Amino acid sequence: MNVPGALDAGRHAAAEALRGGGVLAPDLVLAFCGGALDAEAFYAGVRAAVGPRVPILGGSAIGVITQDQLGYAGHPAGVAVLELGAPLRGLAAIEGLDGSELEAGRRLGRALAEAGADGSPALLLFYDSVHTPPTASAPPAMNASRPLIAGLAEGLPGCPPVVGAGLLGDFEFSPTWQFGGASAGQQLAVGALLPPSARTCVQVMHGCTPMDGVPHVLTRVEGCVLHEIDGRPAASILDEVYGSGDWRTQRPVNRLTIGVRYGERHGERHRLLGEDGYVNRLITGVMPDGLAVGLFEPDLEDGAEVLFMLRDPALMLESARASSEAAVERMRREGGRPRFALYIDCAGRAAIASGTVTEEAAEVQAVMTRSGIPLLGFYSGVEVAPLQGASRGLDWTGVLLLIGDLGP
Repeated sequence: MNVPGALDAGRHAAAEALRGGGVLAPDLVLAFCGGALDAEAFYAGVRAAVGPRVPILGGSAIGVITQDQLGYAGHPAGVAVLELGAPLRGLAAIEGLDGSELEAGRRLGRALAEAGADGSPALLLFYDSVHTPPTASAPPAMNASRPLIAGLAEGLPGCPPVVGAGLLGDFEFSPTWQFGGASAGQQLAVGALLPPSARTCVQVMHGCTPMDGVPHVLTRVEGCVLHEIDGRPAASILDEVYGSGDWRTQRPVNRLTIGVRYGERHGERHRLLGEDGYVNRLITGVMPDGLAVGLFEPDLEDGAEVLFMLRDPALMLESARASSEAAVERMRREGGRPRFALYIDCAGRAAIASGTVTEEAAEVQAVMTRSGIPLLGFYSGVEVAPLQGASRGLDWTGVLLLIGDLGP
């Protein structure tokens, strides 16, 4: 749906989802709206359609992806209503994310621990990506996923795999909104434990390749500001990598990311891995001093060994198609029956940002249509999913979550 009236957009999108799915008593509603829409009014419209009791999760999104539509211009919005076979195992919304991500995660975990995580196949997590919006001279500062997830694991014994997103409402990094179950707010961390009756399958889609395989060492990092690489100003290194200073006008920097390696075996520290062996960090832009650069996630540390990674549009498209097909096949092979697909797509993968002729999300749409699986997706700031044995905040990825039940 793409109409300017937020209240009507929410009400109509939710009503269409109820009718289209034949759902009378949903256990969960997922709702996302573009930054140009009034998020509080959109939430009120959704609430009017679904009634006072069902929890509504979601919030701001750069764009929305459905079974037959995809867009980030105008006023995109989308709603899904889900029957999970049982109510959510637990639900909590914590304020004050911008005070301390670690403490917000702990408080969220403790709130969810009251219900217990036993048997829950996944924890949905949505939070505000933006800590401080950008200024004329400085890139934005972001809320960090790493301490948030770490705090969540501390507060919630037996925490299941975490899947979700840092929400972002537009390409200008404006303040965002989250729907916390019973209300809409800002600087929230919202968590929901899916019930044991649900079956899930998570697939991470990539699209970056190492630029040259030459490792670099981060020698001075302060939060989301990278000052030095290999003992030299970070911006000077990027000038050399790009062959010019053209990147200095870009926010975020096009095509180039910083890759942290995971999953290497002893003795193979410099071996090039497949695309799923790296967690990529977007570079938000040059800092006012012209020497340092900003990072989308403030989770890198001094001494970290990294590679410069090139965003590969062709690989991204192929990964989206093949990974979607593999996820559906894997869930069915393991006895699950996919009932719904949630696609969390980095806004940097949109055609307008990645320079592709076609939208990579269209590959996911096509697979879900062929497979007969209803789809809702949105463009995010950060994607959260399990990778290489741990739940992590990711950049420039697509995360596909299939939710279903046991097949016949």
